[in-house]
Amino acid sequence: MTDMLAEPKATPKFDPDAFARNLAQAMETGSQALATMMKSQNGAVPPDGHPPAGLTEMVKSFSTVANYWLSDQARANELQQRLGKSYLELWGAASKRLAGEQTEPAIAPSPRDKRFASPEWKTNAFYDFLMQAYLLTTQWADELVKNAEIDPHTKRKAAFYIQQLTTALAPSNFVMTNPELTRHTLECSGDNLVRGMKMLADDIQSGRGHLKIRQSDPAGLEVGVNMAVTPGKVIFQNEIMQLIQYAPATETVQRTPLLIVPPWINKYYILDLKPEKSFIKWCVDQGLTVFVISWVNPDKSLADKDFADYMKLGPLTAMDVVEKVTGEMKVHTLGYCVGGTLLASTLAWLAERRRVRVTSATFLTTQVDFTHAGDLMVFVDEEQISAVEREMKVTGVLEGAKMAMAFNMLRPNDLIWSYVVNNYLKGQPPQAFDLLHWNSDATRMPAANHSYYLRNCYLDNKLSAGTMVLDNTTLDLAKVKVPIYNLATREDHIAPAESVLYGSQFFGGPVKFVLSGSGHIAGVINPPAANKYQFWTNPDIFAGSVANWLSGAEEHKGSWWPDWRGWIGAFDDEQVPARAIGNDVYPPLEDAPGSYVKVRS
Repeated sequence: MTDMLAEPKATPKFDPDAFARNLAQAMETGSQALATMMKSQNGAVPPDGHPPAGLTEMVKSFSTVANYWLSDQARANELQQRLGKSYLELWGAASKRLAGEQTEPAIAPSPRDKRFASPEWKTNAFYDFLMQAYLLTTQWADELVKNAEIDPHTKRKAAFYIQQLTTALAPSNFVMTNPELTRHTLECSGDNLVRGMKMLADDIQSGRGHLKIRQSDPAGLEVGVNMAVTPGKVIFQNEIMQLIQYAPATETVQRTPLLIVPPWINKYYILDLKPEKSFIKWCVDQGLTVFVISWVNPDKSLADKDFADYMKLGPLTAMDVVEKVTGEMKVHTLGYCVGGTLLASTLAWLAERRRVRVTSATFLTTQVDFTHAGDLMVFVDEEQISAVEREMKVTGVLEGAKMAMAFNMLRPNDLIWSYVVNNYLKGQPPQAFDLLHWNSDATRMPAANHSYYLRNCYLDNKLSAGTMVLDNTTLDLAKVKVPIYNLATREDHIAPAESVLYGSQFFGGPVKFVLSGSGHIAGVINPPAANKYQFWTNPDIFAGSVANWLSGAEEHKGSWWPDWRGWIGAFDDEQVPARAIGNDVYPPLEDAPGSYVKVRS
């Protein structure tokens, strides 16, 4: 052993000549990349000559808010005085601080706001002033919308667009106003900007003229190689889906097989990421015979495939195949997100037709009632849906990148601007992360299916009302009598827990509502071995609100997966010898994960 200490790593010295060269190179590369993007945008003619829907909605929403405040002189004066007063107080506090006095900040960032974690935001008077001025302005803008007496939907849209603007204009997003970025740029003599602009150019090229922000390093992440590797075979396919059956991992299996219906707006392998995170592998290891639908990544040729087609060619066809392979007329079913909405619709269709095919149904972060549908309602009204439909009429599909960006915009700090700063300004490529790699692997949606879903579910909320017509059949969820395990997640922005809890009341059979910690993905993909988060149970689905429900709920540490396995096992404890994959009628076509899932948009 030695008593010698490792020498401290020397801080890189600023090289003004290298800085000048790097800055010039970064500006040239960045300008070329932006020119490519602008050329692509200028060449795209909006359908029917309409301007971009997002820009139109933002202007309309802001105009409504502005009209409210400016239509009354007293209100307009109050508006100006409120902001001016906060700026004067901040200036006075900053002046005292420069004079050596101790002052309390006029406003402080949330402890969870990672943008202002660098100590210079508090220790340096300039950056502290800049941060507080930004936070005061953001607070004022938020209150501007919150206190405007306008219709709730316009207020929701205005608040959403204010969030996008204020998040984009944060001083943390610019080199000269972010102390960490300034220091890093000087230490690297601007080489970080060269790397960043190169990544920007690559991402614009990858997005074919649109900025496709990389959230994960694709190296070492390949479907069928590092992810979606649970052994299995594709045993059936049609124009809508491939059906995968997984190889058993136990000598005996539960008699009733499990059919999983994932969302078609994402690829199914969210349930089969790396083996240690794979819900599908865990189910197989638990002695279940697992079948999974892998939806096609559709193109214009499938533009006319609607919700009824997805039901008939998806879960209904899959049930027929499962029966012929296993000999079992009934299956346990599981639907995730919009896959769950399709599954619930299918169960109501089966109930109306008096067909008994299902033993139980599990819904993961699924909405069947859209009264409390959350932040995505920002994009739902007649004008916006009509704009989407005009666009899809030309392309035949909704491009997956558009839906992916809509989801990212719900959490702009975490899913957009943190990557802009790290990738393009720090010049640091993201780490390989299977979940975020999946998130960027977007899928298209057929025009007819997406239009039906938006109008019947989000806009008119017909499924829970009992007025939704599917395949010439009026659906009534009250006729769905099968036992249901209904999982919501506490921090879900896509299928809010309030919405899932309220939706539990529309089914006609027993419903076990379970609330998991974390959000729409992490709260679901939470393997027991990780020992993360928690979940709550309470049999009272008529509690009125999640807060009331939680007040009487029991908390359980760790994953909800074992609780669900115990629930599903209670309906069917008979064991049979493990099943071979497929049969003479449905022989294996190719190895899992199949070819449909590998088609990228």
